[in-house]
Amino acid sequence: VQLQASGGGLVQAGGSLRLSCAASGSIISISAMGWYRQAPGKQRELVAAITSAGITNYVNSVKGRFTISRDNGKNTLYLQMNSLKPEDAAVYYCNARIFSSQARWGDYWGQGTQVTVSS
Repeated sequence: VQLQASGGGLVQAGGSLRLSCAASGSIISISAMGWYRQAPGKQRELVAAITSAGITNYVNSVKGRFTISRDNGKNTLYLQMNSLKPEDAAVYYCNARIFSSQARWGDYWGQGTQVTVSS
């Protein structure tokens, strides 16, 4: 099982980016999925999460600006980020809890995608 994140880049403050995270491999089922971020010198934090039923939650600092979604048919997770601020700059990681053909649940991480916001 692999998670492949993409969509990061350089954007001006106030701009938008859309991150994607595609899960592949011997996947039977995907439970919760989420986006985390880690800025230099800071701990990794949960930005947004979504259950298999589509229930979402966000860290307060991104509420109203970021939207997490998923396409269960494509095993893909998204994060639409609008009104970006310099403090949003970080490496963004996707995470998913996946039941694989090995008949067990596991937590998987994408490789990280850099988001840079210029002021």
